[in-house]
Amino acid sequence: MAKDHGKQIKDDEKYEALKEKGMSKEKAARIANTPDASKKGGKAGKLDERTKGELIQEAKKIGITGYSKLNKKDLIDRIRNH
Repeated sequence: MAKDHGKQIKDDEKYEALKEKGMSKEKAARIANTPDASKKGGKAGKLDERTKGELIQEAKKIGITGYSKLNKKDLIDRIRNH
C-alpha cells in the first residue's frame, strides 16, 4: 500500500512509483495529479511534431517561465527536463 501524501497528491501509488524511478517530487506530483496520465498509454503526440504554439501552451501548463524567448528546440528541451 502506498504512503498517503495528503490531498495534494491524487494518485499516491503512481507518485511513489515515479519517485522510485528517480523523478523529482515536483515532476512525480505533476504526473500523479494528471487525471488522464495513465489513460494516454503513450498516445500523446511527440514534442517534435507539435507546433511552437502548442509547445508554448504546454510550457504554460507545467509552469515553465521564459518560454517566449526560446526557439522550438530549446523549448522542447525545457519541457522534457522540467
